[in-house]
Order: sequence, then structure tokens, then C-alpha cells
Amino acid sequence: MQTYQEQQHYSPEEYLQLEETAEYKSEYIDGLIIPMAGGTINHNRIAGNFYAALNFAFKQQDYEVFMGDVRLWIPQQRIYTYPDVMVIAGEPIYWENRTDTITNPIVIIEVLSESTAGYDREGKFQAYRTIPSFAEYVLIDQTRIYIEQYSKTAKKRWSLCEYDEEDESITLISIPFQISLADVYNKVKFAETQKN
Repeated sequence: MQTYQEQQHYSPEEYLQLEETAEYKSEYIDGLIIPMAGGTINHNRIAGNFYAALNFAFKQQDYEVFMGDVRLWIPQQRIYTYPDVMVIAGEPIYWENRTDTITNPIVIIEVLSESTAGYDREGKFQAYRTIPSFAEYVLIDQTRIYIEQYSKTAKKRWSLCEYDEEDESITLISIPFQISLADVYNKVKFAETQKN
């Protein structure tokens, strides 16, 4: 007979303390600590390609790009998470003076995996929309050439653009940046995609 075991709830402070010594990163969702799925080579290539292009484009501009290891705090939802790539306009706003946790991304980029795609599209996107500075969300499929770009057009209004051709380019609306899908998917081998 299977017994029900209640999940332990943690305070944000307890989570941060545990995260400092943890071997693997975990997200924090309103009291629950959720281990993050492992990444694939293609996931790493795609996130790295987008990060490198953004970082190079903004060398002399007032934007900063973060990848993977910088945590995002979403106060209204009580969520700590690690987006694949984030862009900040101006100076980062650190949560409680923690230089590993920010609160003011303008653009968030997530590389989708089979295990997280639904959450990235719905729950996480809903949480991100509570961030006042957040204006653009890019979701990149790692199993095929396909990108979804959500851009804020007004309060509580977002538009969607889809891209699925390697010779197309995606132009971000909230920041001055354009990248070809060929560059996003540079060195990606779709046969290598593994479940995660």
C-alpha cells in the first residue's frame, strides 16, 4: 500500500541557504524546492549561441546579459528560478543585496526540453509577467527549428511571432537586437537531442 508523504515546505531563506551548498541547482516555488532538469548538449549550444550573440552586440551599450547561473526572484509568485538567458536594461537590481539574484530582466530566453516545455509556456510565463520590467519572452525548441517570441504590446497584452525557417531572423522588440535562426542553431544536431 502506498502512503501519502507530504512535501516539506521551506522559507525563501532556507532555500537560499541550501542552494549555496547544493551540488545541483533547484528552483523554489512558493515553499517547494524543485530540482532542475539536466541539460543536453543541444540545450547548451542554443543557450550559448544566443548568449554569445547578445553579449557581443551589447559590448558598448547599456544592457547586461546573464546566462544560467544568475538567479531570478519573482516576489509576487514567491519563485526563485534560473532562466537560460536574461537581458537587463541598465543596472541589475539585486534582491536584498545578493549579487547572485536579480529582479529586473527585460528579456528572458528559455530553451525548451520535453520535461519543462509545458511549464515554460504556461506557469513560468505567467509568473514572469508579474515582473514590471519584463517585456519579451523567447522560447526555443531544441528538437527542431522553431522559436516562439512573445512581446508585450500594452498592459496585459502580448503578441506572438513564430519562426521555423533557418534563413529567417528574429528581431527583438524591447531591445535593439537581431539574430538569424542559423546562428541560434549553430552546431545543433537534432539527432543528439535526448529526453530530460
